[in-house]
Amino acid sequence: MKDDDPHKRLWFRDYISPGLTVSHSIRRVIYSGQSKFQSIEVIDTGSFGVCLVLDGKIQSSESDEFVYHEALVHPGMLTHPGPEKVFIAGGGEGATLREVLTHRSVKKVTMVDLDEEVVDVCRRFLPSFHQDSFADPRVELHFADARKHLEDSEDSFDVIVIDLPDPLDKGPARLLYTQEFYQTVKQRLEPDGIMSMQAEPATWNDLQNFTDIFSTLKTVFSIVRPYQTHIPSFLSLWGFICASESLDPANLAPEELNARISARVSRELKSYDGLTNEAMFAIPKHIRHQLEMAKKIVTDKEPLVAY
Repeated sequence: MKDDDPHKRLWFRDYISPGLTVSHSIRRVIYSGQSKFQSIEVIDTGSFGVCLVLDGKIQSSESDEFVYHEALVHPGMLTHPGPEKVFIAGGGEGATLREVLTHRSVKKVTMVDLDEEVVDVCRRFLPSFHQDSFADPRVELHFADARKHLEDSEDSFDVIVIDLPDPLDKGPARLLYTQEFYQTVKQRLEPDGIMSMQAEPATWNDLQNFTDIFSTLKTVFSIVRPYQTHIPSFLSLWGFICASESLDPANLAPEELNARISARVSRELKSYDGLTNEAMFAIPKHIRHQLEMAKKIVTDKEPLVAY
């Protein structure tokens, strides 16, 4: 066989769902280790470049992480009239932090991630992701459980961004997708505050967690707006949700949103603008139907589990 024969290469198999596993060729393993909470790998793939892999699942890739992180952060941040105090739950790569810090109005960001080793690995090996955001003087970084931190805190925030890993059965994020946690989030928001979160796959054959998160948030917040965008490295449409008592990101006209981006964001965004926002909130009929039918309430006693 030739030296470049594909059968000689290393392969990473990314488990997408019970019926789908995707193989990615590995150019090199940059880092591989185990923290107290999860396995951590940084691999250079032939498909999506350098990827962060936690517990065997791709979390971010250098080729498309900007699509995910811009979609997660900017709808909520730009719906708020002038966010100054922001809380980030999770976000170990620092890319969510990077996007929050592009907003000129931001004075303080409190980021809480459970796994210090993930953040250390990302600081060392993923500089294009965080772009030195951890060193920004506006940032206060804590290594703790984000739920407990919010429960114990007396601070309030204009925007809360929830960027957590999947709620695996024995994973560290399982109790941060529950009604009780969202009630704590609401208590820590200012009256005109807004939260945004990654809300699991939103594709035609994998909607259960997305719809369960949506129906749970509806029991806590007056305004709950689901949206989705395609993340190539996830091989899926991915779900996100904004929730608030007073702010509605789906009501922003493209022209108004573009004006806010121009006035408030310190650099040009790669993926997100007014038309992108309009498209993300234009959820197809069959998915809207599943959201409308969703009734399950996720609680501490019956948490969400991703498989």
